[in-house]
Amino acid sequence: MTFRSITMFSRLAQANGSIRAQILIFCLAMGAIIVALGGYATLGIRHAADLVAKTYDESLMSINYARAAGADFAAMRVASAQRRMTKEPAIRARLDDDIERLAKSLSEDLTIAAERSQSARAAGATAKVREAADAWVALHHHGIEPSAEKGANYEANVWDPLTDQLDQLSRTVNQQVELLVNYTAGDGFLFRQRALSAIKRDLQFNVIGLSIALALSMVFSWLLLRRIIGPVATASRAARKIADGDLTVKIPEGGSDELGTLLTAMATMRNNIRAMVDREVSQRRSAQARLSDALENSREGVVLLDRDGQIALANSRASEFIGSAPQLLSPDLLRSALVQGPAAKATQVAESAVGIQELASEAQLPDGRWLRVSRSPTQEGGVIVVFSDITALKQQKAELHATNLKLDAALTHMSQGLCLYDSLARLQVVNRRFCEIFNIMPELLRPGMSFEDVLCLSVAAGNHGNQSLADLLAERESFLACQSGNYFQHLSDGRIVSIGHRSTSDGGWLITCEDVTDKQRAQSQIAFMARHDVLTKLPNRSLFAERIEHAIAQAGRGSGFAVLCLDLDNFKQVNDTLGHPVGDALLCAVADRLSACVREVDTVARLGGDEFAIIQANIQNAGDTERLARRIVEQVAEPYDLNGHPVVVGCSVGISVAPTDGATGEKLLKNADVALYRAKADGRATWRFFEPAMDATLQQRRALELDLREAMDKEEFALFYQPLYDLRRDRLSGFEALLRWAHPERGLIPPDQFIPIAEETGLISPIGQWVLNRACEQAAMWPDELKLAVNVSAAQFRNPRLIEIIANALADSKLSPHRLELEITESVLLMNSAETIATLHKLKAHGLRIALDDFGTGYSSLSYLRGFPFDKLKIDQSFVRDATAMTGSKLIVRSIIGLGKSLGMTTTAEGVETMEQLNQMRAEGCDEAQGYLISRPVPATQVASTILALSKGVKKDRWRNVIAS
Repeated sequence: MTFRSITMFSRLAQANGSIRAQILIFCLAMGAIIVALGGYATLGIRHAADLVAKTYDESLMSINYARAAGADFAAMRVASAQRRMTKEPAIRARLDDDIERLAKSLSEDLTIAAERSQSARAAGATAKVREAADAWVALHHHGIEPSAEKGANYEANVWDPLTDQLDQLSRTVNQQVELLVNYTAGDGFLFRQRALSAIKRDLQFNVIGLSIALALSMVFSWLLLRRIIGPVATASRAARKIADGDLTVKIPEGGSDELGTLLTAMATMRNNIRAMVDREVSQRRSAQARLSDALENSREGVVLLDRDGQIALANSRASEFIGSAPQLLSPDLLRSALVQGPAAKATQVAESAVGIQELASEAQLPDGRWLRVSRSPTQEGGVIVVFSDITALKQQKAELHATNLKLDAALTHMSQGLCLYDSLARLQVVNRRFCEIFNIMPELLRPGMSFEDVLCLSVAAGNHGNQSLADLLAERESFLACQSGNYFQHLSDGRIVSIGHRSTSDGGWLITCEDVTDKQRAQSQIAFMARHDVLTKLPNRSLFAERIEHAIAQAGRGSGFAVLCLDLDNFKQVNDTLGHPVGDALLCAVADRLSACVREVDTVARLGGDEFAIIQANIQNAGDTERLARRIVEQVAEPYDLNGHPVVVGCSVGISVAPTDGATGEKLLKNADVALYRAKADGRATWRFFEPAMDATLQQRRALELDLREAMDKEEFALFYQPLYDLRRDRLSGFEALLRWAHPERGLIPPDQFIPIAEETGLISPIGQWVLNRACEQAAMWPDELKLAVNVSAAQFRNPRLIEIIANALADSKLSPHRLELEITESVLLMNSAETIATLHKLKAHGLRIALDDFGTGYSSLSYLRGFPFDKLKIDQSFVRDATAMTGSKLIVRSIIGLGKSLGMTTTAEGVETMEQLNQMRAEGCDEAQGYLISRPVPATQVASTILALSKGVKKDRWRNVIAS
C-alpha cells in the first residue's frame, strides 16, 4: 500500500463524518490487515502440516505395511517348506490354512501400502509385488494338487521343478517389496523438503507483513493526530477569548465531526451570550421607560428633593397638587424632615401644618380634595414626598358613620340580647332583646351602670328564684374559671337562656343572651334517641357500652355481674311472611317481656336487628344468671298475638360472667357473643355459658376464614373428580367436580369445612366462578360422551351474573352445554322461589341439565318438582347406606326412584360403598350410582386412568380394593 493510497484512504475517512467514524474506519483497516496476515499464516501452517502428515503419516504407514507384506510372504514360504517336509495329513491341512490366511493378510497389507503411497512408481512396485505373490500362491496350489490325487510318492517325483519356480517368484516378491520401501522413503524425503521450504517462505512473508502493518499503524496514528490536535487547539483559543469577554472573536467553521460540532456550539454560545447582553441592556432601558411611565401615570403625586431641598423629580400629578397649593413644599417642614431623618418621620407627619391650608399628615386643597402627605429620606440625604388623594376615604368614613347608625338599629331589633361592658365593668351598650329576655324595663338600664347593678335588676325581676346576687356572681366566676364560650342559665319560669361571654380588645367583655328553651328540649330528645333504640326505647349499643363500663367499675368494689347476648330464632321468617310492621311489633313485645324478666338495677338493650343484650348486676353465683336465662327463654317462647296474627318465636342466650370471662366491656360482649354462637349451634332455644374452648374454636374458624381469602391468590384450590356410573348401560357416564383446598399447613381440606365460611363471607362467588371455568376447561378434553356435574350453592344464585358466568365458562372452554350438569340443593329454592325458578328455566333453555342434590333430606316439597322439571334427582347417601336393610330407608329409596321415573327424571344413588348396595340400587331401577365402591374422587391428572379402569365395568373384587385403600 503506497503513501498515496494511505492519503486517499485518510480523505475517505474524513469524508465519512465524525471522528468516531474515522477512528472506526482506521481500526477496521488495521484489523483487516491483521486478519489478512493471520489468515495467510494460518493457511501456510496448515499447508506445512499437510506436508508433514504426508511425510510421517502416509509414507511411514506405506513403508510399515510394505514390510508387513514382506513378513507375510516370508511366513508363507516357511509354511510351504514345512508342508513339503511333513507327511501328516492333519499338519498339511493346517499349513494350507496358514498359507491361505497369510496370503489374504499379504493382499490386505499391499492394498493399504498402495493407498498410502505418494507416487506412481511406488504404486507400480506394489502391483508387481501383488502379481508375483499371486503367481507364487497359484504355483503352490498347482503343486499340491497331484499329491492329493496320487499320494506322497508322487510328490517326491514332481516337486523339484516347482520348487525352483517358487524360489524364483519369491526372489521377485522380495525385490519388489524392497523397491516399494525405497520408493516410499524417497517420497517422504521429498515431502519433508517441500514442508521446510513452505515454512521458510511463510516466515519471510509474515516478517515483511508485520513490518508493513507496523508502518501503516504509525502513519494512521499520525493522520489521526493531525486531524484532531489542530481543531482542538483552535477551539481552545476561541473558548479562552470568550471567557475573557471577547464576544467578537471569530470562530472557524467546523466540519461534520465532533470537533466541528464543538466549534459550531461555541459559535452558538457566543451568539447567545451576545444576545443576552443586548437583551439585558434593552430590558434596563425598557424598565427605565416603564418606571417613567408609571410615575407619570400614577394617581399618587411623587416629588424627589435632593439634599439641598431642590426638586430633582416630580411627576405631573405632583405638579398638579403643588400648583394648587404651593405650601405643600414648605421649606421649614422639609428642612425639619432632612434634619430629623427617618427616626422622626412619624412625629413629623403628625405635626400640625397650615390648618386646612397648611402642610400636615392630611391637607385639603382649595378645590375640596383631601391629600395624605408622606415623606421618606433617601440614601443621598434627600426626601421623597408622596401625595395621595384620600377624598374617597373621607367619603367612606362618612358612610361608615351612617352604617354605625344602622347597626344601632340592628342591635335594637336582633333576636339575641346583647350587653357590652368596658374594662371597668361599666355598661356601654344594651339592646331591647336583653330587656325582654330578663323582663327588665329598658329605661332602667343606663350606660355607665355596673355589672352588679344589672344583675340586681334581673334578681328583682324574679328570674332566679332563691338565688342571690352573690350566688349569680359565684356561678359566673366558676364558669369563666373553667371554660369559655356559652353557659346555660335556668330561669325560675322554666326557660333556659344561653349566655355567651366574649372578651374585647380593650379589656371589657360582650355578653350575648338567647332563649334556647325549645332548642334544649329538642336536643334532649335527640340525645335520648342517640343513646336509645328508636323502636323499643331500650338503651342502644352506645349506652349499653357505658353501662358495662359502669358495671365493671362497680365490680371492682366486690359485686359481680353477667352479660347476656340474646338472638331471636326464626325472626326473619316472621318478617318475610307477616311483614315488617308485625316484625317491629314483635320486637317491642319481646323488649317488654325482657324488661319484665329483669330487676331495676339490670339493663336491657337492643343492639340491632333481633339482637338484645342484658347486664345482670349484683349476682352472687352462676346459678342466678342461669335462672334468669331460663326465665328469658321460657318467657320469650310464649305465643304472641300481634294485630290478630299469632306468632311464636324462640331465643338463644350466650352468657359471659365478669370478671372471670373478661375485664373489659368489649371482651365480655365478645365472649357472650361466642357463647351465643355455640347455643345456636347446639339447637337454639337454649343458653350457654362462655368457655375458653369456644373462643379457641371461633378463632380457629376466623383463622380459616383469613386463609380462605388468600387461597385464591395463592392458587391453593384444586378440583377432584368422582365418577358417575350408568347402571343400565354398565359404563362410566361422567364425573362430578369436587372442590378441595390444599392448605399449606392443614393439608387437603374437604369443602364441607370451608364452603359454609365462603358462603357467609361472600367468597363463594369468585370461588364458584373459578370452579366452573376450571372444570369446563378440563372436561373439554374428556371423551364427548362423558358429562360434567358441578355443584352451585344458594349464594351463587343470588349473583345476577350467574347465567353470564356459566355462558362465558362454556364459551371459553368450548364445552358443549348438554355435557354440563348443575347440581343444586333445596336451599336454593327457598330463597326466592319465583326468581330462582325463572333462572333455572333460562339455564335449561341454554341446553344445561339441572339436578336436585340430596333429595329428601331438607325441606323436600313436591311443589318444587311440579314448578320445575329437573333432569335428575340425587338420592342422599344416608338413605342408600341403609337401603339393604329391611327398614324405611329401602322404601324411601324405592319411592324416590319411582317418583323420578314417573316424572321422567334420572335418579342417582350417592355413597354406594358395597356391592350389595350397588346390586340393590340396580334392582330398584336406579339409573346411576356414585360412591367409593366405584372410585374415590381423583385429581384431574388421574381422570384418564380412571376412565380406562372403569371401561370394563365394576368388578366384584373392586370392593376389596376399596377396603384395602
